[in-house]
Amino acid sequence: MENASQAFLDAVRTSMRQIRSVVGTATINPDLLAAAERIQYEGYLRREDTNAAIFKQAEKGASIKQIVRLTGHSRGLVRRVLRGQQSDVFRARESSLEPHLPWLDAQWAAGQRNGADLWRRLRAPGFRGSLRVVTKWATRRRRVDKADAESLHRVPFARTIARLMTTGRDTLTKSETVTIAAIEGGVPLLVAAREIIAAFHAMIRKRAEADLDPWLDRARASLVASFANAVTKDKAAVTAAIASAWSNGQTEGQITKLKLVKRQMYGRAKLDLLEARPIGAG
Repeated sequence: MENASQAFLDAVRTSMRQIRSVVGTATINPDLLAAAERIQYEGYLRREDTNAAIFKQAEKGASIKQIVRLTGHSRGLVRRVLRGQQSDVFRARESSLEPHLPWLDAQWAAGQRNGADLWRRLRAPGFRGSLRVVTKWATRRRRVDKADAESLHRVPFARTIARLMTTGRDTLTKSETVTIAAIEGGVPLLVAAREIIAAFHAMIRKRAEADLDPWLDRARASLVASFANAVTKDKAAVTAAIASAWSNGQTEGQITKLKLVKRQMYGRAKLDLLEARPIGAG
């Protein structure tokens, strides 16, 4: 199921060129960018020249091997460009706030707008990030709430789009709703991919083994075809995961715990202490 969610994120990344077109961000005003964003934008413009040269050769029917020889770029780069994985304008780093965003969105909708207070309340469930991370998020959220028509057209990161497209519409802000509506209207293949991934999750949760073959037929003709092909190769295991009441989750948890102990104490303790830790912890 985690791989299915990752497949949808990959589909969003592949569709970023169409997404920017429908959202209306084909042209970015550099004067509106922060210093770090401006550096990334200049790098994006250089990448677009590279991408154009690669796509030109691909349109002529050249294979990846031929494109590598003609352009001098690496095979990995050519493959990423042709798959649409080099089209994000800005680099997106996963934030430490990512697991807490649903809670923050709910608090914001309830009128809790003080960044310092949100940070203090986040520490109770285990958040270890700094105050600055939360206050920066709150500042950006205020800007979104006050967004004018021009800022509504700024395309989010691929990861953000994937999250917004799989979040209930009633939890989105005005600008997020406008953006997602434009994407859904302009990139129907991405909407179909979202529905296919949602159907896969539902099939697993409901243990609907009979739905697997129809799902595979549908998924193979979509943006998540590579994930469907991977499921096909491992079909016996996936079928067992759906139909069987047994799970190896407990085994995987014990393996994770043993690896944690090993990495914490490797080279620092004798075998008797290494043996005592997992037994004592159990």
